[in-house]
Amino acid sequence: MKIVFMGTPEFAVPSLKKLIEHHQVAAVFTQPDRPKGRGNKVTMSPVKNEALKNNISVFQPIKIKNDNECIELLKKIEPDFIIVVAFGQILPKEVLDIPKFGCINLHASLLPRYRGAAPINWAIINGESKTGNTTMLMDIGLDTGDMLLKSEVEISEDLTAGELHDILMIDGADLLIDTIEKLSNNEIMTVKQDSSSSTYASMLTKDLGRINWNLKSKQIKDLIRGLNPRPAAHTEYNGINMKIFDADIINKKVNNLPGYIMKVTKLGIEVATGDGVLLLKKIQFPGGKPLSVEEFIKGNAIEEGVILEESKKS
Repeated sequence: MKIVFMGTPEFAVPSLKKLIEHHQVAAVFTQPDRPKGRGNKVTMSPVKNEALKNNISVFQPIKIKNDNECIELLKKIEPDFIIVVAFGQILPKEVLDIPKFGCINLHASLLPRYRGAAPINWAIINGESKTGNTTMLMDIGLDTGDMLLKSEVEISEDLTAGELHDILMIDGADLLIDTIEKLSNNEIMTVKQDSSSSTYASMLTKDLGRINWNLKSKQIKDLIRGLNPRPAAHTEYNGINMKIFDADIINKKVNNLPGYIMKVTKLGIEVATGDGVLLLKKIQFPGGKPLSVEEFIKGNAIEEGVILEESKKS
């Protein structure tokens, strides 16, 4: 099959690699190079990097819907499929109508749940026990196209968003190859999404990570897992922003105010919550790197009796 691939972040790279192995990737479209990191060094996307390694032509429209030159190029290529994995741009109907078999999008959720920008994180934040990938035929809506294939992935109680991301990006690449083969052989019956049962996974913000210690321990733990590694859940310790990357639930009832630091040992920091105790195990303060509490307290003090608060700064 002649493929045009559209994608940008690391999540899309295994899919591109699989497509290169199994099909003819005629061109790759990705977001423009952008400044990144503390030095604001202009950096190419992971997808562009992979395409160039394989001598595939790369195109980087600022907005493909306004780029007539790119649209005409796509028409000249005459692809069998356009494959979209976390491209980061909306495709106009003119582009959707170009490929012979259609535009396929890989989305990291079990649609119609968690349409939108951050499905992996929100599945964990909301305490889901399973998620997965869905391939769909794209239409002009946001993740609203007819579904093709799904694969399910279990979410264990300690799995972080970063770990789930890595599982789904490998699983998704395999699902894409299966989808292309079956769709081109008329072996898939498309399924319309039930919009009445849809949910939306909005973009992540730093403010989302502010911990409300009045919540239940599980809700706080799920928030911590769902924002690990970025943008990270955070709280305020003696007026200083403290990020939290790992925590365990301790099943005991206490009378302390939510946010109260009850005990500090090398196992972690015991903090009262709305319904019990949470053991904070990995933290980070400004200017430092993420450390286990055991490592942190070797050279720093965490005072018992302090009440952690919602961060005033994002």
